[in-house]
Amino acid sequence: MPRGQKSKCRAREKRRQAQEEPEDMVSASSPTAALYCNPQGPQRAPAEGATAAAASSVTSREGGSFRERAARSSWIPTFTESIRRGPIDEKVVMMVYYMLYKYEMKEPISKGDMLRNVIQMYKYHFHEILRRASEHMELIFGLDLKEMDPKRHIYVLVNKLQLSYDASLIDESVVPKTGLLMTILGVIFTRGNRATEEEIWQILNVMGIYDGWEHFIYGEPRRFITHDLVQENYLEYHRVADSDPPRYEFLWGPRAHVETSKMKVLEFLAKIHRTTPNAFPVWYEEALKDEEERAKARAAARARYAARRNARPTATDSSSGSFSEV
Repeated sequence: MPRGQKSKCRAREKRRQAQEEPEDMVSASSPTAALYCNPQGPQRAPAEGATAAAASSVTSREGGSFRERAARSSWIPTFTESIRRGPIDEKVVMMVYYMLYKYEMKEPISKGDMLRNVIQMYKYHFHEILRRASEHMELIFGLDLKEMDPKRHIYVLVNKLQLSYDASLIDESVVPKTGLLMTILGVIFTRGNRATEEEIWQILNVMGIYDGWEHFIYGEPRRFITHDLVQENYLEYHRVADSDPPRYEFLWGPRAHVETSKMKVLEFLAKIHRTTPNAFPVWYEEALKDEEERAKARAAARARYAARRNARPTATDSSSGSFSEV
């Protein structure tokens, strides 16, 4: 067969295979997958990098605390090396760390402070730096940047989960891990609402998260996933029935159903792929049905609450009854 014809045959075969394979919502082709990865590999500890040095030279009203925390951070240098290519990229990483510092201190973030403490001479790139940094905050840490005062340009970071009570998962004293949880919930949702342990780790490996290796953001992943998230009712972890050798699977826990929804998780995954939820029609339809069921449940709960309030005797009713008896 001529060489040109062989190339065409190979190209047709690749297109056929691509059409047969289901689209993976969290895949190696994801534009943010590299942001999770330790570029030095799971066996190497992160070394001090340019971001820590840059952070130590920041002059800000926050004083030494911001500089000292950045300089001694173990994950920031690795995070920097995974995405740094030039001065703007360096500022993006600095902005991410500055936002995390503000989140830990429970302080709002003003445009003026960002320009003075991080952006500095790159003020004409402010919107690009802020957009990219807020995207990293959302997809890696599960924190949304909200503008609470448009006139004064003051922002706050809000956890993507509608928290029902305090938990170590979102403890402000540590790096938030909500982004990892949202990813796992997305894998479960897109695998028919249950995912085997093998499927979960396959995706996590793409993100540079390996069983038994300390991750520079998430720590020891197996304990966090199979113990912490299960204990806090975000995940259910069961042995697959009649499996020999034993195999395990994950489902959404009751707290995940309360604090997020299929639509929010689908929006999170769609953002990873820089598209919209309706680009995945099967899952989008399921998420819409879930939204409808939730709306009905909320309406029923409000109706029950209103009925109980109306059934309660008021003070006036009680006093009227006593006068009639006299």
